[in-house]
Amino acid sequence: MSAPSTSPKTHVFLVPGFFGFTNLGDFAYFSHAKETLELELRKRGSSAEVHPLDTLPTGSVRKRAAHLVSRIREHVDPGDAIHLIGHSTGGVDVRLVVSEGLDVPGRDAILGDIRTAISIASPHRGSPIAGFFSSILGQRLLRLLSLSTIHIIRLGSIPLPALLLLGGAVAGTGAFRWASGGVLDQVYQLVLRDFDAERRQQLEDFFNEAQKDQTLLLQLTPESMELVDALARPVPGVRYGCVVGLAPKPSMKVQRRLGANPTWQAMYAFYRGLHLITSAVPSAVEFTPTAEQAQALRAHLGRVPSRNDNDAMVPALSQLWGEVIHATVADHMDVMGHFHGPLDHPRHVDWMRTGSGFDVRRFEALFASVAGFITAE
Repeated sequence: MSAPSTSPKTHVFLVPGFFGFTNLGDFAYFSHAKETLELELRKRGSSAEVHPLDTLPTGSVRKRAAHLVSRIREHVDPGDAIHLIGHSTGGVDVRLVVSEGLDVPGRDAILGDIRTAISIASPHRGSPIAGFFSSILGQRLLRLLSLSTIHIIRLGSIPLPALLLLGGAVAGTGAFRWASGGVLDQVYQLVLRDFDAERRQQLEDFFNEAQKDQTLLLQLTPESMELVDALARPVPGVRYGCVVGLAPKPSMKVQRRLGANPTWQAMYAFYRGLHLITSAVPSAVEFTPTAEQAQALRAHLGRVPSRNDNDAMVPALSQLWGEVIHATVADHMDVMGHFHGPLDHPRHVDWMRTGSGFDVRRFEALFASVAGFITAE
């Protein structure tokens, strides 16, 4: 618990996704989201404290949820109002904390104080790419993707030789069939060498530790998440909401629009592969929105996404949980502020070229919706 206070406070906790990247020194996973959310909350008269949290790098969803509870309890006193926002797998962690029917150690100490639970681009019904990432080749690709994301957001790009090597490996199939483990390891080393020796060792240790426990990946497949979906029941008194994102389906039109920039072309080739894998939703998995969710999706997007639409990581319809408070054309990291905005202040850096067209105006609109949901009590 935090130090005793004279009056109840309001806390908003930001929960990161897979690998818990806020663990890695100055990696700015939530910097844009925190700043924008705080501004939108102040506009609505809220003095809530916004806390970015870390999470376990992998581990089972239950272990991650228990870790989340312990981190929350470090900041709050009994009676403080708690609002939870989880991005990607962080949204699944949040869901476990605020669901009856699931045993999460320590949860009862804070459950009565939780007011809202919001997920952003979270795989509530799983994602096909989780199964791919659990393969030997997929593990190498996930490690590379994670390192590249850190590199791009910290330094603005990744080495062009690394991008060209990877882009050439996947361009022919769009599904990484020809991207051998050797190619991925070469690209990984090319990206890693841009960090200083201390940070290289930190990253290597982190990924090696994460690779020891692949439980989370196996639990995030659509088939496995069906069980969680069946067991997790809403807690009375908690308001549930979600933000849904989907990126444009890869096309030659978008690829031509990117021009001759080799970095952007290589990034787009990488995106094509991710999108194709994530679109392969098993036919037996049910992704049907409620009538209210379908109505909200039409209001935001003009249509209900198909079962194959996704944000390069999570099928759009798998992101549904509770009330749809916002839906937008965006990829998986756009919604955290990692989009192409070199002239913005502060600058926004894109993790991957997907042709979503997401910008600061849409980013602010997204978090205005989130802040509105939090303060609507």
